[in-house]
Amino acid sequence: MRKVLKDTTEVKVRFGEVDSMGIVWHGNYVKYIEEGRESFGKKYGISYLDIYSHNIMAPVVNMNIDFKKQVKYGEVLIVETEYIDTPAAKVIFDFNIYRKSDNQLVATARSTQVFIDMNKEMILYPPDFVLEWKKKNGL
Repeated sequence: MRKVLKDTTEVKVRFGEVDSMGIVWHGNYVKYIEEGRESFGKKYGISYLDIYSHNIMAPVVNMNIDFKKQVKYGEVLIVETEYIDTPAAKVIFDFNIYRKSDNQLVATARSTQVFIDMNKEMILYPPDFVLEWKKKNGL
């Protein structure tokens, strides 16, 4: 059985995130996903600052979002972030976003990040600190 690393965080929908129809504008889901990644990183010790401390950056190279239900101003969302283990030099997360009031799944997503050095050159093999992090977390 594979080990699952997961985190959940809450996000309240702000007025500036809704469109003229009163529902969350689709582009704001990227912010909610980012909140999930940041929360996961803090919980498991692999935040952007942790990565950066090794003179490495991890830009997003792919993101897919599937919208299931509408969300309105003032609602609270639960962003569930799951790390997807891969032998590649990538960081992959799956996301489930729920409306807290009724636990309805409102969106699913996946993001992929790669590692680059400070010269913005892609790193083709997982950095040593990532391999150590995986080992420490039972992956």
